[in-house]
Amino acid sequence: MPVDFTPTPAEQLLPVPGVQLGIAEAGVRKAHRKDLVVMTLDADCAVGGVFTTNRFCAAPVRICQDHLAKGQGHGIRALVINTGNANAGTGQDGHDRALAVCDALASQLGVAREQVLPFSTGVILEPLPHDRIIAGLPKAIANLKPANWADAALGIMTTDTVPKAQSAQLKVDGHTVTITGISKGSGMIHPNMATMLGYLATDANIDPALMPELTRRLADASFNRITVDGDTSTNDSFIVMATGRAGHAPIQSLQSPQGQQLYAALEAVSRWLAQAIVRDGEGATKFMTIEVQQAKTEQEARQVADAIAHSPLVKTAFYASDPNLGRILAAVGYAGVSDLDAQALDLYLDDVHVATEGGRHPNYREEDGQRVMKQANIGIRVVLHRGSAQATVWTCDLSHDYVSINADYRS
Repeated sequence: MPVDFTPTPAEQLLPVPGVQLGIAEAGVRKAHRKDLVVMTLDADCAVGGVFTTNRFCAAPVRICQDHLAKGQGHGIRALVINTGNANAGTGQDGHDRALAVCDALASQLGVAREQVLPFSTGVILEPLPHDRIIAGLPKAIANLKPANWADAALGIMTTDTVPKAQSAQLKVDGHTVTITGISKGSGMIHPNMATMLGYLATDANIDPALMPELTRRLADASFNRITVDGDTSTNDSFIVMATGRAGHAPIQSLQSPQGQQLYAALEAVSRWLAQAIVRDGEGATKFMTIEVQQAKTEQEARQVADAIAHSPLVKTAFYASDPNLGRILAAVGYAGVSDLDAQALDLYLDDVHVATEGGRHPNYREEDGQRVMKQANIGIRVVLHRGSAQATVWTCDLSHDYVSINADYRS
């Protein structure tokens, strides 16, 4: 079960004018499950994408990057997403099969191949059953509806135990702007990016030239701050779509009052979707927020936070509710800050001051540490006393169930 998480009810997910979603059962890997999602966009939508940094990236990732580059984020009309098969490690044949899916969808929608973005998630190193996906496209198209976000969230799941979807609204110059997003991910989660798919749509009117910067900033503030197991996937993709249907004047700067207002709302939904992935981490029982404060630079703060978040010894101690907190200090020490003064830092576990001046705080009691570690939501705060920069990442514990889930993943 996910950690302290309740899925958003379907009736609270708001349609985004200019976006429709259709879902079908294509039998990609298993029968009788939603595993194919089609999204269609009105003409003149602005689209941005951020993708995995894994050099062994999947065929659909390369195609998405190519299609976005050709249109410069303008002119994308459809997305097609399959679960059950990652189409990674499949060579030229996998590339050709993904393009065949794009061709089939483009033909049925009356758009160009380059206006279709393909996405796949699932098992690596297996041929994509593109014939099944193509056969399922008419059913997905027939199911296209603006209010299908809840079913789409189900349709992109793999080892997720719950769908992840969220909506928000705000006013821009008196016009109502709607934001709705979905994500999937549970394991193989690691920054830059994680084994995740994320789709964020809004009817805000945004200059297409802003979409690369907007998408990257949103990813860096959310999906690039989560980790479950330290594995970077071959298929990660985060797509931001702006249909321009809200009626306000175009936002031409993210630094303008309207740009800042919109960015804050988009970031809040992105962060919710990213944290939902960690809360649904494979076998997770604890959700941990790691804050590193008073670092020289944000990069330095991030190094320390990531070292803690990625440590299997830290994560297993939290699973056991064992306040073996020297493991956190050890992770800080090997984070790569060469001139770090270990005598200067402070370590807190929620409200409990654990360590100071290079050792245990004189008032720290193990029962206080254990009290915090039994909570579902736990905060770890490290104060380096080196500057004014800070960074936050979100992670979960590592349990027996994580091993079981991944040992049985292909069965």
